[in-house]
Amino acid sequence: MRILITGADGQLGRDLQLVLKGHTLIRAVWPEFDLLNTDVEKQVLAPRPDAVFHLAAYTDVDGAEREPSKAMAVNAEGTERVARAVDKAGARLIYLSTDYVFDGRKASPYVETDEPNPLNAYGRSKLEGERRALACCPSTLVVRSAWLYGVHGKNFVNTITRLASEQSALRVVADQRGCPTYAGDLAMALARMLDTDLRGVVHATGAGDCTWYEFACAIVSLMGSRVPVYPITTAEAGRAALRPSYSVLANVTLAKAGITLSHWKEALTRYMSEQKKVEAATESA
Repeated sequence: MRILITGADGQLGRDLQLVLKGHTLIRAVWPEFDLLNTDVEKQVLAPRPDAVFHLAAYTDVDGAEREPSKAMAVNAEGTERVARAVDKAGARLIYLSTDYVFDGRKASPYVETDEPNPLNAYGRSKLEGERRALACCPSTLVVRSAWLYGVHGKNFVNTITRLASEQSALRVVADQRGCPTYAGDLAMALARMLDTDLRGVVHATGAGDCTWYEFACAIVSLMGSRVPVYPITTAEAGRAALRPSYSVLANVTLAKAGITLSHWKEALTRYMSEQKKVEAATESA
């Protein structure tokens, strides 16, 4: 199968390439592949893909509050260009979206049929991207995930690991609850989705849920560090964009297809163990 991956150099894109080694992979990366460019359709059509994983996006949640037009142009208009091209190619589109399409007012995990109501510009742009993808390409599968971390790029786990080694104490938000998701596990799940006929919207996150504070405490503990972690409120964090206080997703549709992701604690333990081995090997080299 010929598979095009937009945002192939991102943390999920790199892990996805590892699990799709048996296929012919076409990497679409910025700046050569720019979602703001009207040539995007030609770039998607040229390699004649059988499937497209659309991972490229404007992902700076706080930055989107400062430049909402750009976030919308990349995440909605750019996604529409990709979707139109995928439909013309007769291919399948798998589009990565976010838990931030929800407002957090629900008291139980969000299912795929719950009505989105994003609180911030980033969430609005991703939701519009979902709608345009589904409208332009009937073969689209929207995959909403959350709190993604992995080996590559900037993410919460790598940031906490670094800060715990540099600072005498950490202060982490304790009034936002979601589902940490290991990029390696999500990549495996995405690869398995190719073998299904799923269409529409699915949720794909690590099992279980926690607050950012609880997540940070688990990271520090697995590091073997004694750096204290103190809970703070979202207001005290002073971020530009509003975040949902509760954005736990239930992977209902995916589970029916027989695809599951590990519990976030198990995945984090595995990830931290792998990182320690890499660090040890680097130090001994």
